[in-house]
Amino acid sequence: MIRATAAGPMLGKIGGQQKNNKKTSLTPVSSMRGFWGLMRAYWLSDRWKEAWGMTLAIAVLTAISSKMGVWWAEYSAELVNSIAYFHSPHNSAPLQHLLSAAGMLVLVTFVKDVGVVGIRHLFSSTLHRKWRGWLNGKFNEALLDDNHTHFHLQHEGRETGLSRPAPDNIDQRVQESIKQMTGGAIGLAMGVLGVVTSLYFVGAKLIETSTVVRGFEFLGVYGSAILAFAAIIAYVPVNTWIAVKLGGILERLTITIQQAEGTYRGELTTFLRRSFQVAASGGEAVQKQMHARLYKDIDSTWSKLNIFHTSYDSFERIYNFLGARIVAYTPLLLPYMQGSIGLKSYITGAELINSLIGQFSWIIRVMPEIANLKANARRITDLAEAIETVQHPAEFYRGTGRSDFQFNRRDDVFALTVRKLELLHEGESAEPFVVADELRFLPGEWTFVRGESGCGKTSFIKAVNGLWPHGAGEITIRHGLRAFYAAQDVKLPKLTLKELVCLPETQEHHSHTRVASVLHRAGLGEFIEYMDCFSREGRSWDDTLSGGQKQKLVLARILLHRPGLLFLDEATGALDPSAKIAYHQAIKDACPDITVVSVMHEAHPPRSGNGQLFYDSVIRFIDGVAVKESLDQRTGVELRLVSSHPKPLAV
Repeated sequence: MIRATAAGPMLGKIGGQQKNNKKTSLTPVSSMRGFWGLMRAYWLSDRWKEAWGMTLAIAVLTAISSKMGVWWAEYSAELVNSIAYFHSPHNSAPLQHLLSAAGMLVLVTFVKDVGVVGIRHLFSSTLHRKWRGWLNGKFNEALLDDNHTHFHLQHEGRETGLSRPAPDNIDQRVQESIKQMTGGAIGLAMGVLGVVTSLYFVGAKLIETSTVVRGFEFLGVYGSAILAFAAIIAYVPVNTWIAVKLGGILERLTITIQQAEGTYRGELTTFLRRSFQVAASGGEAVQKQMHARLYKDIDSTWSKLNIFHTSYDSFERIYNFLGARIVAYTPLLLPYMQGSIGLKSYITGAELINSLIGQFSWIIRVMPEIANLKANARRITDLAEAIETVQHPAEFYRGTGRSDFQFNRRDDVFALTVRKLELLHEGESAEPFVVADELRFLPGEWTFVRGESGCGKTSFIKAVNGLWPHGAGEITIRHGLRAFYAAQDVKLPKLTLKELVCLPETQEHHSHTRVASVLHRAGLGEFIEYMDCFSREGRSWDDTLSGGQKQKLVLARILLHRPGLLFLDEATGALDPSAKIAYHQAIKDACPDITVVSVMHEAHPPRSGNGQLFYDSVIRFIDGVAVKESLDQRTGVELRLVSSHPKPLAV
């Protein structure tokens, strides 16, 4: 059910006229339907200077950090060397050498980790915040467009004959998935930068200090450097392959737990919104069982994730130990034992190898983040793909049934004309449950829609407003006529009272005096002093106002905007008889030329205080066929057939 009023019908959004525009349709997320498109969109946007500026700063700081890593290895070796030769008779100032080496090592460490790495973290976290904010804005812009994309995404569709359900947990995709994806992508990019810069600076230092190794003379002066690189090549790729395989498992588990948590959270939200019904029916026990069943999926996947993370943590610790203490110190051990290099050169080379192993092992360290990145990116690109798909609603809905509505705007005698209307449920073989051959509504005419529950009254109103997916028909609205749809169930967003009244326009379009006037006429004068408030006594307006008061708030919108065509879908259901009369009278007085089509539960339409009927005609549903008849203004009885299907069809 549509839970809020709309500015007007969604003309042309489900109709077949959209077919020729398919190739030219672009949304704010059109370029983000693939992984790499999603990754580069921000850097190719109108914010490219911001994106590339921070990226360049991160790259420069990463290069400086890699260069300082070489200095760290040298001063670390100098410190070990000063300790080893502290008592050497050839060492004239052992304490001075020791303190000097230690001081320089501390200084390099401080500048590198606190200065360079710290500032880089500030840039990377700022880039994370900016990128996430940009993506969040783009997806919100795409969801809340004039096409009512957010509405279409709630329906199922098909693709190449296979069922394709609507994206689950859209709120989680836009918030959590984008946040985690952007953070993981930045970490991944920084890892790649670290490898490149370390290979340049650290590798150059290894080559510079390389020497001949006996037994490997054919390698020449690059013998020790080649042995170092060979050890890295032999050790890192195999373990990286293992990490990639484990990452695939983590990716699948991550997607599974995201879906389970989103489903559980969605049920909790739904439950809290209908807590009164649960309490009134004593349904807590059944609700508890439902929660337990949904949480079981979370708990089971979480258990697998815990086992995985424990195993991966052990794998990573063993890998780091072997790399830092065995692999790093082995390649140069032979030239050190042969006396080709001294202790200082040996320690320096080992630390440089360790540094390279560490940088080359970034994929192992961040594999959980990479797996999360792929999982989150997939959920985001799937949402972008779904958004793009529903830009042509008619073609989208034809995947699950007939959808051949046509919506027109033209100069006409009638305010609204409905021709050859057939409403169907989802499914290619579905039979129409509502049929109307031709229904015409004059300017200023008020039409009362009557029928038993389930006969299709609300579906008829939705279809005329372009909010019913399956069926066919031609709906024509007089050119220049503004339409307004008021539903029974009103949900109020977190806005000020004035903003709520001004919807769908912004409050800048209307003065305080005008808004105060319509609030008073709608019967909400007691709230005028709170127009600029988001809440009253700490409670939002959605919690403060009763169901009847919310419907009066919708009346205030109608009085403010004065539409030419008004659809009331049980919009007075929460009002008492006298309030319903006042509701209708207020519209009659403020909008004398308005055309009204109203769905109500009452058997007879309401009358004004002096006994006059508000309504001129009635639509009844006879075996699924919509029949429009005039009303006798004295008795309220149908007078004559205005329009109907020539041959009623049984449902």
